[in-house]
Amino acid sequence: MYRRILVPLDGSKVAEGVLPHAKALAYSEGAELILLTVGANPALDFAFSDPGLADLAVQEQEERSKKYIGEIESQLREAGFKTASLLRVGSVAEVILGVAEEMQIDVIAMSTHGRTGPARWLLGSIAERVVRSSKVPVLLIRATA
Repeated sequence: MYRRILVPLDGSKVAEGVLPHAKALAYSEGAELILLTVGANPALDFAFSDPGLADLAVQEQEERSKKYIGEIESQLREAGFKTASLLRVGSVAEVILGVAEEMQIDVIAMSTHGRTGPARWLLGSIAERVVRSSKVPVLLIRATA
């Protein structure tokens, strides 16, 4: 039923909370885990004031993200899982949805930060936007303290 599972990760322990669930699903289905890290574009913040600084910020973020996702991917492969990883830049929810469509993902497995009240209103909910717009099932795991 599930051949490809998209797992968005942002470098936080909260986001990684979905991994045991995604691994269990991948194991039971013989599915591939597609790890996705979406970086913001810091170039937009610096582009007009200092283009050189913008390029440096993008390169540093890309290097950190590649190292992070590479470590997770390596651990999963060592445990016997079929994995692939992607690094994209853009609006997080839109990138997740775009990758899901582009890669013909069967299910998206992600953690929710569990923000409520003003924090949710100010920061928005990526998980909520993904759930509302996704064409495939979304497995949400609520963050634990």
